[in-house]
Parts: sequence; C-alpha cells; structure tokens
Amino acid sequence: MGEGMSRAQLQANRVMDTIRGLLKYVTYNAKAKVGFAITMIFVLTAVVEGIGGYKILPYNPLKYFVGKPFSPPSLQHPFGTTELGRDLFSMIIAGTPAAAIVTFAVVGFAFIFGGLLGSISAYFGGTVDEVLMRITDMFLTIPGLIFAMVLAFILGPSIYHAMIALMIFWWPTYARLARSEALRIVQMNFVEVAKLAGIPSWKIIFRHVYSVVTPTLLTYATMDLGTVVLAYSALSFLGLSVRLPHPDWGYMISAYLKYIFTAPWLPLTPVFVILFVAAGFILLGDGLRDAIGREYGLR
Repeated sequence: MGEGMSRAQLQANRVMDTIRGLLKYVTYNAKAKVGFAITMIFVLTAVVEGIGGYKILPYNPLKYFVGKPFSPPSLQHPFGTTELGRDLFSMIIAGTPAAAIVTFAVVGFAFIFGGLLGSISAYFGGTVDEVLMRITDMFLTIPGLIFAMVLAFILGPSIYHAMIALMIFWWPTYARLARSEALRIVQMNFVEVAKLAGIPSWKIIFRHVYSVVTPTLLTYATMDLGTVVLAYSALSFLGLSVRLPHPDWGYMISAYLKYIFTAPWLPLTPVFVILFVAAGFILLGDGLRDAIGREYGLR
C-alpha cells in the first residue's frame, strides 16, 4: 500500500512539475503567451456565461429591439445590433459555451480513445495491431468532415448530434500518432522488465506506454482544438447545430451573410471571433511544442 501510494505520489509530482515547467515556458514565449491569453478568454467566457446564464450579459440575447435595428458598433452595443435590434455582443458571448463544449469534448474523446487505441495496438502488435490499424486507416480514408455533415444531417440539428458526428471521425489521427510513438516505447527495457515482473498488460499500457505518449498528443491536441472550432462552425453554418434565435457562431454567419454589404458587422463579427479563437489555440500549441521538446530533451 505504501509503495503504491509512493509511486502514485511520484507520478503526481512528475505531472505537476511538467505543468509548472510548461506554464513557465509559455510565459516567456511571446507567441505562446498570446495564444494562452486568447484561449483563457475563450475558456473563462464559456465558464462564466455557462454558470451565470443570460442574466450576466449586457442584454438578453433572445430579446428583440433592445437597440435600434442595424445599429453599427458603438459603446452601447460594441458589436452592433441585428435586423431585429438584438445585441450582437451578447449573442456572441451566449454562443461561447456551445463552441467550448463541442471543441473540448471532441478533442478530449479523440485524445483518450485514439491515444489508448494506438498504445494498445503498438503494445500487442501482430494481429491486434493489424486489425486495429486497418480499422483506423479505413476511417482515415473517409473525408471526416463531409461524413460528419451527412451524419449530423441524418441525426437532425442539435449541438449534441454535431458533437457526436465529429467524435466518430476525429480519433484516427490520434491513434496513428500514439502508435508511432508507442512503437518506440514498447521496445525499451523498462517495458520488458515490467512484463517479466508479471505486471498486467493494462497497467503497463497505462503507466508506461500511454502516459509517455501523452506529451506528443497534448501538443497536437492543443493546436487541433482550433481545427475543431472551425469544423464545428462549419456544421453550424449549415444549420446542423442549434439555430437562431439561439445564439451559435457558425449559424450566425449563415443567417446574416445576406447583410454583408448593408451591415457587414453582422456576418463578419462571428467570423473574426471564430478565427481569433482558432488562432489562439494554434499559437498556444506551437508554444507547447517547444516547451515539451525542451522538457523531454527533444530540442
């Protein structure tokens, strides 16, 4: 029991030291610092609005004529108003939790499921590896976003249907990436020693294989969060997520695109917000890649 607790404590200390090292490096990297600031704005906005609801917003995003229709950006309405006098700033903030939930859920599922699948495939090798990788390759050959659109269309417009559709087609890249890293790890002496010691395979996979490939997956996942933001926005643009009057970034672009010349702030504001968030994750991912490389002596 004491040995188990000691090992768990050592593992926890290692994780905390790594996190502290990454955060320290990010603060001294201009590109990563900007990315971290953007992602924190996105995450905190989603959390605060998700907890506080519409009552914390300047205006109720579902309420009409809180301002003069088609008002350009001003101090009273920072992002302007819609054709029905709705406050666009409040609508953008209200749409943040949906984007955050889908983004982190899709990448989190791919990180865990794909990472474990790739680790299992590399550890067992042989027939297991062949079968799992053929299944993975089959999913990789499918245009994921297109099939996600088809699946979301079949299931019907819903944030959860859009999320499920993306989850189904998002994990293969993580599986391939994890397997390529795990193939190197399973050949190392400490894995062989663990096998000879009679440690169950699932423990070896979790403790010695998957835990070691996670830094590489983390770097990729951080940048991939931005890609998922864009993918989800594409689905919602097509009306496959929530629709107006409920605020949703992608569908707002679609609904207000007809005003591109008369009230350009209506479609362009959500476009800018989506690109802003996606760029933040990419910048942060680049910084973490450098940080992890230094932490593990890869750079």
